[in-house]
Amino acid sequence: MRLKGKVAIVTGAGQGIGEGIVRSLAREGAAVVVNDMNAETGTKVAKSILEAGGKAAYAGGDVSTLQANQALVDTAKSKFGRLDVIVCNAGVAHWNKPILDVTEDEFDKIMAVNVKGLFQAARATIPVFEAQKSGNIIVIASTAGIRPRPGLCWYNASKGAAIIATKSMAVELGPKGIRVNAICPVATETPLLPQFMGGDNANNRAKFEATVPLGRLAQPQDHANAAVFLASDESSFITGVALEVDGGRCI
Repeated sequence: MRLKGKVAIVTGAGQGIGEGIVRSLAREGAAVVVNDMNAETGTKVAKSILEAGGKAAYAGGDVSTLQANQALVDTAKSKFGRLDVIVCNAGVAHWNKPILDVTEDEFDKIMAVNVKGLFQAARATIPVFEAQKSGNIIVIASTAGIRPRPGLCWYNASKGAAIIATKSMAVELGPKGIRVNAICPVATETPLLPQFMGGDNANNRAKFEATVPLGRLAQPQDHANAAVFLASDESSFITGVALEVDGGRCI
């Protein structure tokens, strides 16, 4: 198994991309801390990993706070003895709509989770990684931060910030043995998809699929496969990348 002996935290892992990632990491031998604001779904994912013979623990909490991120680190260390990887997947979006229709509350929530959440994750994990002279931060950004779509202005902006934060951390932390990379999904079959498209219907699906050269939307497993690679030693000389898992959307 490619991740045997490693311990990973995955935020927002109760559904969608995060669930796909945490299950794949566990199948490859990692012990995983499953984070989600929804205790029911997060606990269900952790339980199913345990029932399949994997190692998992659930830990809730709002990732925009330092307290929650520190609790995730503490859970990893107390349950599994160490921490090697954090996948910062938790994210929110606003409904696809004109710039001026986005409310201040929507804007604040997007920036709190998508941007401040990375800040808090870094504050909680970097001291651990520095002490052990190794660590791996994987940020789930978006093609929205590279090739923005109309109607998603402030979501696009948050993912652009996530990509620059990834590259900035990679430059600063590389000499300390800490790698930082981002995965940039295209529109993916998750519960957030209707928000991105402005409604889930045949017409909107056709419009989005037409922008992807490979002719389909992404599945969570597409991104999980990339996360396994970036979490593994196979990618030990890769840092600071924003990996487009997008069927060619950003070409």
